[in-house]
Amino acid sequence: MKYLLILAGAVMMAAYVPFRKISQGDLLTPYEATSTAGNVPLPTIDQDLEEVTITKLQSFYSDHKYTVTQVTRWYLDRIARYDSVYKAIIYVDAAGALATAAAEDQAAAKADNNFKHGPLWGVPIVIKANTSVKGLVTSAGWKGYLIPGHELIAPLDAPVVTKLKAAGAVILGQTNMPDFANSDTNMSTAGGRTGNAYDWRFSPGGSSGGTVTAVTANYAVLGTGTDTGNSIRMPSATSSLVGVLPTRGLVSIAGIQPLDWLLDDTGPIARNVMDAAITLDVMAGEDPKDFRTKGSASKAQRGPYTQYLKQDALKGKRFGVPAFIVKESGPGLLLLPETRQAFMKSLEGLRAAGATVVFDESILPDLQFVREVNTEPYIREGVENFLRDFGPAEYHSTRDYEKIVGSPLPDFVLGIFEGSKVKQRVIETDPEAEKLFWAPQRAALAAYEEALNRLHLDGYVYPAIQMPPNDETIPQPDGKPSTGPHSMTGWVNPLGVPAIVVPGGFYPSGLPFGLEISARRWKDGDLLGWAYAYEQATRHRKPPVLVEKR
Repeated sequence: MKYLLILAGAVMMAAYVPFRKISQGDLLTPYEATSTAGNVPLPTIDQDLEEVTITKLQSFYSDHKYTVTQVTRWYLDRIARYDSVYKAIIYVDAAGALATAAAEDQAAAKADNNFKHGPLWGVPIVIKANTSVKGLVTSAGWKGYLIPGHELIAPLDAPVVTKLKAAGAVILGQTNMPDFANSDTNMSTAGGRTGNAYDWRFSPGGSSGGTVTAVTANYAVLGTGTDTGNSIRMPSATSSLVGVLPTRGLVSIAGIQPLDWLLDDTGPIARNVMDAAITLDVMAGEDPKDFRTKGSASKAQRGPYTQYLKQDALKGKRFGVPAFIVKESGPGLLLLPETRQAFMKSLEGLRAAGATVVFDESILPDLQFVREVNTEPYIREGVENFLRDFGPAEYHSTRDYEKIVGSPLPDFVLGIFEGSKVKQRVIETDPEAEKLFWAPQRAALAAYEEALNRLHLDGYVYPAIQMPPNDETIPQPDGKPSTGPHSMTGWVNPLGVPAIVVPGGFYPSGLPFGLEISARRWKDGDLLGWAYAYEQATRHRKPPVLVEKR
């Protein structure tokens, strides 16, 4: 079957209470605590921490203005105050976060002025609910992993979580997501519907909508997302954030419940490019549990990625606009007029920063170049690998799950689709893997690079979403429940090339628009540099104004 473009898409705890939200009563004496700098008035910490960057936060720590515990409590209180409206967080690990914060404060006190710490030390973050965090339920948004007595409690951390913890991050909790990341909206059987922080009635997009709402609402400094067909990038576009889809193989996806593991990827979601670059440095690296990361250290641009962040990084660069995304007629999902207008306006900032934008009907005129990349025969392999290594003691395969629980995982997770008779295979040993996946992927990459070479382009630029975020509290145009908003950016995933979304402005309604840029494989540093130069030239991001009641 041809490739189908996805629009969406130790110590175990003795008793685990799934997805308990915190209340203000759970937080002990917030912000009256005394730091070494003296008493901390509430208005001061509010002003300092809203929109805080990693660098600024760590300067507060080094100046002894705040402790990690004080900062962690501030974020936990903010979640308790606002998340009954927005529902971005599916589980708050207040006890774990405060324990980590206390341990970091203690380590800093013992080390005195000689303290050396990781790049994310004391930085509160959130993790998407499909990513294994030891001792917590990896629900992937699905109620089937929350059945009492049969919860998928992670026996160990996903490699990316191990790296984030080692860098000093404080994990506040897990973010809501649609079941198995299989939707462009953010409604789940485990956590309900997440609202857009700019207006809770509107969609934040999926499937990383919980993370984007949490990060843009200042529930955390940053978070993780996953992306099978747009799921880091499209939600970031709805919420004035920076979302990074790395080159596939730069970051391990082991320990993440897959949707389609040959298309899946994971990366940081942040409020600015600098924070995203710092976090990508932490997340990147080879991992024996993910064969596609083998050799990545020699292929990738040398870190740290912050070295590529220069205000003049766009000078002299040339970007092409894929014709199939901005076409005005024909089959497929067309760009809505208001989004076209927002896109054209966003390009003014790109040009002002020194770049040239090329419109040419010969630049990727249709999606035929990726349609032959066939991942369907290998979907089940990814799920089996995940349960084998990161499943709970009760079940380590899909058959184990069905036997223990009494019902199977959903068909689409197992690679079973209506009308399809595709046999599931193992890509590493499948004699047809070259014909089905590897050769078509190389051909698709060649087509992607053809226009770059012919027109002397550095990358592509296009709208990250085909429409504004939609109001999910009113009947949808087709009379069905909301499934959007939608994008036309899933073609990036079968190629494995990197892409990034940056704030590109706002619609007249006050909802954000996001601009997406993609590059050649392994040019993640250059890509971050272009995004940084655009961000610095335009300064589009404005934080949302939250409400405490609907």
